[in-house]
Amino acid sequence: MAKNLPMRWPALVTLATVTAWTVGGLWLDGHVGGTGQLLLGVLTVAVLFGLLALHDPAVRLQALAVVGIATIGEVVGSLLWGLYTYRLDNLPAFVPPGHGLVYLAGLSLATLAVRHTRVLLGIAAIGAAVWGLAGVTVLPATDLAGAIGCGFLVVVLLRTRRAVYAGVFLAVAGLELYGTALGTWTWESSVPGLGLAQGNPPSGAASGYVVFDVLALCLAQSIRLRTISPWTGWRARMRSRAESTLPQTSQSSHPQALLSPST
Repeated sequence: MAKNLPMRWPALVTLATVTAWTVGGLWLDGHVGGTGQLLLGVLTVAVLFGLLALHDPAVRLQALAVVGIATIGEVVGSLLWGLYTYRLDNLPAFVPPGHGLVYLAGLSLATLAVRHTRVLLGIAAIGAAVWGLAGVTVLPATDLAGAIGCGFLVVVLLRTRRAVYAGVFLAVAGLELYGTALGTWTWESSVPGLGLAQGNPPSGAASGYVVFDVLALCLAQSIRLRTISPWTGWRARMRSRAESTLPQTSQSSHPQALLSPST
């Protein structure tokens, strides 16, 4: 996995930029209306594409896939299901591209900890387990839904050993605590339709992001295969046709020999 991670300097720039934009952007959101949110959305898109330019095409495709899938999740989770609501009872324009930034932040954390992957995984797994347990024992607001989500996340971390999931958990934990403290969004006290108590934020919120990431990685891989396969198939067919036109000699089984200077 380490071979697929971006270089360290893009990771440092990405993590610093996402942190600064998240802190400043969410604070600004609390002081603007709908038009201001639209402007923040445009700026967030610019930040996202600026950071994507630092990464390789595979990472760009993964991040954009996360944006698409997470946006569907936002529409379902917030606007339709009502798990949480944003300050203006809408889906702010900066949220969809913001999901791409969260993914890049998690990936950057994994990159910077590439020599300490077990430590990162341990911190994330223990943090999720403690937060989930606290939600059903000592925290003021009971968070049964979060505990279930944390249990799922810990299993995923232990079975996959993917550092990017650990990085995403830490990024989402900071984002959720900060965003709900500012009142940018608020989680319902119970899951609509299920009645499960949940915190604000629920400790298992990051498990949803992991699901987005898994789906996005599958989608990105599918797109890459569909893009590459026709080209590969075309080359194979052209090679086969070229070989079929070669004279039936002892060299025909090695057509490249026909191109050697000795012929």
